[in-house]
Amino acid sequence: MTYSVETNLLRLQKEIVPYTPRIIAVTKYYDVNAILDAYKAGLRDFGESRVNDAVKKIELLPDDIRGESTFHFIGHLQTNKVDKVVKYFDYIQSVDSFRLASIISESALKIGKVQRILLQVNISGEVQKFGFEERELKNCMNELLALGGLKIDGLMCMAPLGADDEELNKVFSEAKNLLEEFNRVHHAGFSELSMGMSDDYKCAVENGATMIRIGRLLFN
Repeated sequence: MTYSVETNLLRLQKEIVPYTPRIIAVTKYYDVNAILDAYKAGLRDFGESRVNDAVKKIELLPDDIRGESTFHFIGHLQTNKVDKVVKYFDYIQSVDSFRLASIISESALKIGKVQRILLQVNISGEVQKFGFEERELKNCMNELLALGGLKIDGLMCMAPLGADDEELNKVFSEAKNLLEEFNRVHHAGFSELSMGMSDDYKCAVENGATMIRIGRLLFN
């Protein structure tokens, strides 16, 4: 399996030249061996969305691999799981409300941690997707930036399933424009834009993604 992950990773990297985003290996559907194989292939960023399963996998990792890896929580986070996620994850990419950000802030402050987060924005306005609406996020940005215990590194978004290239470009370019607006208006210092998955990563990197979240293309 290691050779397969290495081959898939090399193919992916060649396809997105000259772009070099961080590749988040999404291991939520795979066991701890997938993390080990991806690590051997050179990956250091791992994405999970099922809290209890993720914690079990993280705890099974050798100390050196665990210490050299960065773990990203990428799924919808329930408030009763915040403490556990703050304890185990380096990034929370899916902060989709001010209330959730406030609870993460309180949890991080309790253990003396600065929790790195991304703000999930629902660019396409799909009712079935989580995330801040653009207007909502603009209205509460000052309050978000004032929360203690947090380092807001940027934005995360997801494109509609089955979107064509025109719609993908629209969603991803709007996300990039929004990030730049926050940096210009609020001096937010946002540097990360997490967007693009196995079906739309090429379009995402062309529109400025600094992180792409890839599962199936690496492990299948």
